[in-house]
Amino acid sequence: MKKLLAILMTAIMLLGLMAGCAPKQEAVEAPAEEAVEEVVEEVVEEVAEEAAEEAVVVDTVILKEQDDKMINTYSAIAVNPEAPFADADGNPVADVAVNTAGADALIQFLLSEEGLKLAGEYGVEQYGDYLFYVKEDAPRYEGEIAAATEETKVIRLSTTTSVNDSGLLGYLLPAFEEAYGYTVEVQSAGTGKAIAAAKYGNADLILVHSKSQEEAFVEEGFGRVLEGFDSERLSFIYNYFVLCGPSADPAGAGTAADVLTAFASIADGKYTFISRGDSSGTHTKELSLWPEALGITAEADSFAAYTDWYVSANTGMGACLVMAEEMGGYILTDKATFLTFVANDGVM
Repeated sequence: MKKLLAILMTAIMLLGLMAGCAPKQEAVEAPAEEAVEEVVEEVVEEVAEEAAEEAVVVDTVILKEQDDKMINTYSAIAVNPEAPFADADGNPVADVAVNTAGADALIQFLLSEEGLKLAGEYGVEQYGDYLFYVKEDAPRYEGEIAAATEETKVIRLSTTTSVNDSGLLGYLLPAFEEAYGYTVEVQSAGTGKAIAAAKYGNADLILVHSKSQEEAFVEEGFGRVLEGFDSERLSFIYNYFVLCGPSADPAGAGTAADVLTAFASIADGKYTFISRGDSSGTHTKELSLWPEALGITAEADSFAAYTDWYVSANTGMGACLVMAEEMGGYILTDKATFLTFVANDGVM
């Protein structure tokens, strides 16, 4: 492509020089000028053809969405500085410093009129669709938000890949940081790993989307209630999980009566399915959609007999979407990340 463009530019420059010099250079013959024009036309055609070949067309499409079983709710939880922190081996971790003031400020911003407005409008102009919705009963904050100090300016946010890969955090956090002087360090992983990081003492707050795991986190003493709120779990935005797959849809998932029937059809036909396999919120939701008779759980032994079609990737949402596209497989993802994936021509 670069070589063709270089030839094209050279030809155009030559034409320009010939045109500019024509009055003084009557010796220039028309056939020579016509030859250059022919070269330009040929190169233009080749450039257009090569550009068409290089253009990435994402074949993965949404097949099932907005099913009642596919609602995807996100919650923010502040980490309790007195929590029973422990390392991966279960050994107690001492001297954990939790930035409670910074966590409070970020959560208050997310639940403020400005934060909720930004979250609700994100992506609409760019993608022509809502990527996130504000819950009607979302907790709201109307008070003052403390500015950063030297001691509180760095906030550690442990979150899921969905809000990161979708671009939501890249849209929200600059507004917060500019207004209040904080710097948010984002650690992005599946919900299970994001929660584990907080349990190790490596986060000041979490933003995740797996109700059962969030409730366990709170019950184990890792969450705290912010002043002015009623509970540790502050669920404020949601979107939908979507079942995606190749446009040809060999499993007929798109015409299935509901998402459960669609998942059963994929399993019956042994069509390639890409699973997050990482204990993320998306993975947890996926496991709940397979026919119970299959016995698919997070344990590798449970799907050992299905490895000819069931791929447990153990990686983030963006990487799994790339795999699904390359393998022509089905995948459960959140709609926000999928729309971002398509807008990026399949590159994450």
